This record gives sequence, C-alpha cells and structure tokens, in this order.
Amino acid sequence: MISREQRTPFSQWWWTVDRLQLAALVTLMLAGIILSLAASPPVAARIGLDPFHFFNRHVLFLLPSFTVMVAVSFLSPRQIRRSALIVFALSVALIVATLVIGPEVKGARRWITILGVNIQASEAAKPAFVVLVSWLFSESARRPEMPATSMALVLLLSLVALLVAEPDFGQTMLILIVWGSLFFIAGMRIIWVFGLAGAASAGLFAAYLLVPHVAGRIKRFMDPASGDTFQVDMATESFSHGGWFGQGPGEGTVKRILPDSHTDFVYAVAAEEFGIILCLVLLALFAFIVLRTLSRAYASDDLFTRFAASGLAILFGVQAAINMAVNLHLMPAKGMTLPFISYGGSSMVSLAYGVGMMLALTRLRSSIEVQSIDAAYGARQPA
Repeated sequence: MISREQRTPFSQWWWTVDRLQLAALVTLMLAGIILSLAASPPVAARIGLDPFHFFNRHVLFLLPSFTVMVAVSFLSPRQIRRSALIVFALSVALIVATLVIGPEVKGARRWITILGVNIQASEAAKPAFVVLVSWLFSESARRPEMPATSMALVLLLSLVALLVAEPDFGQTMLILIVWGSLFFIAGMRIIWVFGLAGAASAGLFAAYLLVPHVAGRIKRFMDPASGDTFQVDMATESFSHGGWFGQGPGEGTVKRILPDSHTDFVYAVAAEEFGIILCLVLLALFAFIVLRTLSRAYASDDLFTRFAASGLAILFGVQAAINMAVNLHLMPAKGMTLPFISYGGSSMVSLAYGVGMMLALTRLRSSIEVQSIDAAYGARQPA
C-alpha cells in the first residue's frame, strides 16, 4: 500500500492522479493487445511476413507508449507548456523534412525514416498544437491586449498548410474541429465560430473540386455504386455477422480479406469476433475518458488547465469517433487510427503523450499548489 503520509514524488502522483481514468486507459491498451492478436496475423501472412510480425511490434510500441504516458503525467502545467513547444517545433521540422525527402506513397508524403524507424510527424504535432493553442487562448482571456488569438490563428493556418501539402485531409479536419472547439470554449463570439465553419466547408469543397483522391472518397460515400467500396462494405457486414456476442476469437473472416483490418478497420474485427457488446464497451471506455476529463477540466479555476485538458479530450474523442464512424459507414474513409487499439507506432506514442498531459492537467491540486506550482514545482505542498 502507498501511504498518504509519504512525500515521495510517486506517492504524491498516485494520490492526485485520476486513477479511474488511468485504469480506463490501461484497459484500452490491454484491449488493443487482444484485438491486435486477433486482427493482424492474417494481414502479415498475406504479405509474406511472420504471422505475429504486427502483433509483436504492437506490443513493442506499447511499452514506450505506457512509459511516456506515465512520465508525462508527472509534469506540472509549466513543464507541459514547455514540452509542447519543443515537441511542436520538432514535429514541424520533421513534417517539412518529410515533404522534401520523404517517400511518396499513394500520392502522399506522410512518413520519414529516421534510424530505421518510420515516423509520421503529424501525429506528434497534434497534442502539442492543442496545448499551445490552449495556452494562447488562456493568455488572451487574461490579457486582452495581447494578440494571442491572432497568434493561435497563425499557428492553425501554418499547421493546416503543412498537412494539406502532404496531403492529409483527415488530420486537417481533426485539427480544425479541435481548434474550433477550443475557440468556442474560450468564449469567442458565435459569429466567429460560424465564420470558421464556413471557411472549413469552403476548403472541403475546394478539395473536392481539386483533389481527385478526396472527390473519389466523397463520391463513393454518397453513391457506393460510383466506385470501389469493398473495405467499407466488408466492415459494415462484419457487424451483422458478429451479432451481439460475436463468432468467437479467430473465427472472423473480415480480417482475412481486408488489407487494413489491423489499422483502420480493427473495430470491424472486434465486432465480428467478439460482438457488438465489446464494441459498446470500447465506446463506453472512450466516452468515459472524454467526459471524465471534461468534468475535471471544468472544475479547475486555471484557464490554461481548463482549455488544454478539454482540447486534448476532444482530440482523443473525435479521433476515436471518426474511426468508428468510418467502420460503420457513417462518413467517408479517413485513415484515422482507433486510439490504442489500431496498429501504429507513431500514433500510439503520440496518443500516450496526449493522454499523459490529460492525466497531468486533471490531477487534484490544492489551491495553494495551483497558485505556486509553476513558480516552485517540486516543493512540498500541504496535504
């Protein structure tokens, strides 16, 4: 047992961190291991790899991800802001390098190889971007004379320009949704929110007219007969095949024919083999994490903590919602991973960084500590 009377960094962390939220996140990670074992062997065997290639790498990525999540949850708000600034700067530099020297795959440049490791820099940029924008919005509320909102807009346009250049319209849409949500939470006038929504809609329409890849996905979603909808059709059918309780571990068929069953469509594999019940449990876990974070964020008197925790929760929740919606054919395919469930090293480590900051920002702190934590982090605080 860890005593409340202890004053070690670990004991202080244990008694202040949201243990229910931490347990939900660990449960998601464990579910990801099980579903990776269920979904990935046929994909690996189909392309000539060891059947457990993707599963072994999933577990390998999970170990540093868990370490990052726990380590980041120890940080103070000031350290979170500083780390976000460093991570965002490095991510932007890597995105630029990817656009210059990264390999082109299916008409896009999204990955760069460093020391034998494939890195998608835009994944790490997302949580760091949310924290920096939250910082700017909180400063704008505290000091109206500071052009923080304009700086946040410049930050948004810069990141969106880089993502569109890759191109990665799924990540662009996610960033716009989170930025607009934070803009609204920060108390900006509703006319600005509608204006931004209109600008985003105009951008989507322009992408539809100018980018064949985007136009094709939208057309296939609106009219399945207009193109190849094989993956989405198979994913949708897996829910009816699995029923409420599934066909049993290893008995699914969708994973044997879908090339992305271990990444974009792992939710469909879960539905077919373990049933809609498990899908609802996963949905409940994601909803619990998001709502729990939002409730604790709004209990904070610190504007930065409130905005950053809310933004990170929205980022986490919207990404999960997009992946599940694609599997259910409720929106066009986006290539978005299901947090901690889908295979993907860059995504998993970046998500761990984001939820680690969520855990850090929602830790229980006394009013004295809230006032002095940035100035004297590490000093002993009253119980």
